[in-house]
Amino acid sequence: MAGRINDDDVKAVRDAVPIDAVVSEYLQLRNAGGGNLKGLCPFHDEKSPSFQVSPSKGLYHCFGCQAGGDTLDFIMKIDHLSFSEAVERLAGQAGITLRYEEGGYTAGTSGRGERIRLVEAHKAAAVFYAGQLESPEAEIARAFLASRGFDQAAAAHFGVGYSPAGWDHLTRFLRGKGFSDKELLLSGLAQDSRSGKPIDRFRGRLMWPIRDITGEVVGFGARKLRDDDNGPKYLNTPETAIYKKSQVLYGIDLAKKEIVRTSRAVVVEGYTDVMACHLAGVTTAIATCGTAFGGDHIKILRRLLMDNATAEVIFTFDGDAAGQKAALRAFEDDQKFAAETSIAITPGGMDPCELRLAEGNQAVEDLVESRTPLFEFALRHIVARHNLENPAGRAAALDEAAPVVAHIKNIAIQHESAVQLAGMLGVRDEQFVVKRVAQLARWARDRGGRAPQQPPRAGSGSASAAPAPAAAPPGPALNLRSPAHRTERELLKLALQRPDLVSPAFDAYGVDEFTAPPYATVRQAIQDAGGVARGGDDYLARVREAAPNDTVRAMVTELAVEAIHAKTVDEVYAGVQLVQVRLRAVDRRVHDIQGSLARLGQGGPADRLAAVQNELWVLQQYGQSLRNRGAAAL
Repeated sequence: MAGRINDDDVKAVRDAVPIDAVVSEYLQLRNAGGGNLKGLCPFHDEKSPSFQVSPSKGLYHCFGCQAGGDTLDFIMKIDHLSFSEAVERLAGQAGITLRYEEGGYTAGTSGRGERIRLVEAHKAAAVFYAGQLESPEAEIARAFLASRGFDQAAAAHFGVGYSPAGWDHLTRFLRGKGFSDKELLLSGLAQDSRSGKPIDRFRGRLMWPIRDITGEVVGFGARKLRDDDNGPKYLNTPETAIYKKSQVLYGIDLAKKEIVRTSRAVVVEGYTDVMACHLAGVTTAIATCGTAFGGDHIKILRRLLMDNATAEVIFTFDGDAAGQKAALRAFEDDQKFAAETSIAITPGGMDPCELRLAEGNQAVEDLVESRTPLFEFALRHIVARHNLENPAGRAAALDEAAPVVAHIKNIAIQHESAVQLAGMLGVRDEQFVVKRVAQLARWARDRGGRAPQQPPRAGSGSASAAPAPAAAPPGPALNLRSPAHRTERELLKLALQRPDLVSPAFDAYGVDEFTAPPYATVRQAIQDAGGVARGGDDYLARVREAAPNDTVRAMVTELAVEAIHAKTVDEVYAGVQLVQVRLRAVDRRVHDIQGSLARLGQGGPADRLAAVQNELWVLQQYGQSLRNRGAAAL
């Protein structure tokens, strides 16, 4: 095992990779003012962005779930890495060679974290498969791609490759690269044979590398090419430490920038459909990997779309029964998006890849533009199940369809859809339907966005509930209505964010001058880190390291990221906060001394009475000076 990573190298890694560049690989960031950026938190569900990044301080903090830290903390939390694995990953991106305290420099094989090794194995496998696509044996794979309209350039763009038909071609290649049999089995690239030796999992198949949102290869999708292959048509990487099929979207690495730019994502059903869409100009296309579109996929898209009200998610499905079932399943998750959801039905049962082959690139673009709101598709499907020739059938259809319309987020669209529903049902009194929908919408709002378990009239339809708000984070309570607590918070934010404005006066402040216990512990951490006067590039890192536990460390991060409540943050504003905190501390001490005098009374020892009276007089004079002269009296 390699030893502990050299501290200077850890600092070099932190400094070399900007935190906003790392975080923006996972979610869309927008300007939050004061030099900060904001986005939807990747660690809990939320409807409005409470996740903030401070590029100048190298820190992030979520004001919803209290997650926070520096670049390494973010990578560790979002990708479930150890500290050393996070350092190694960012060092690799920055081109920094790490030193380990036991053994000096290392290229990193036995000492690397397991997850990093699995990613490296997949990266090497992707290169191997891509090279094999040029081999004589891969003619069948090249012919398949050509039959789907994909040339060599298209294959290279998506990294498509070929797995040789032998038993252990990849296994022997990766062994030669220094990977152990255990790593090959853990990665899912190999599997145990009857003889007990690892053999290739994928053999004689067309290979698509599946990348995560950062572009790392984490798995493969493999298509059968030969009739004598008894395996399934598509075979994917099994669940591993780096590959969870419910948490990956094929093509997301290529599509994410365009999804952010256009506020639109197009969800298709397969690898070749993603390829066809991108080549046809629909570069926001993505697909699931052998599983239905679900909650974890929604979280990925929401972080990119940032719940922009004008954003849109478009699903493409075949027009057959299976496609309709998939569309209705997608509609069940509609309320988890702030974005509008739509459906584009492919003509003649063709998927986007077949459509491009038959009618060209423009037909694929036209397909996406011809989309229909998903709620409208769902309404038509609901209405079609009922007999509208009699009043009972129309009433049953209304009972089932009205809750769907009531949960449309856009009020104007909700009203128009209610009128449209009346027309579908053949109900002449449009206002009756409109009022019924409005009644259900009010009912849902009164329950915090949750639909009633049953509508007022019997019916089987109900829209999915909105996500519950995140639970309040644990930790000591703070009374932010207290003027004292608000001022102490502002002063600590200044001490962490602008130590130059409060130095050297702040370092003379006692821990007991901060009345909120969490703030007192932060003040102590600043003192233990050397104070504000010491400063330096690693000032915040020292304060966070000096914090006695994760709760205090989280509070330091929160205060270092939270915006200072002033249009102009200067020495004048800093002086006001310094004076207010000190003045309140003086007033508290005056009050305590006055109580001591009252207890001593006139019969107390003369020397004791004189000392207390003298202290009271000095404090009163100091307090008056603070009121008259402000920061100049500190």
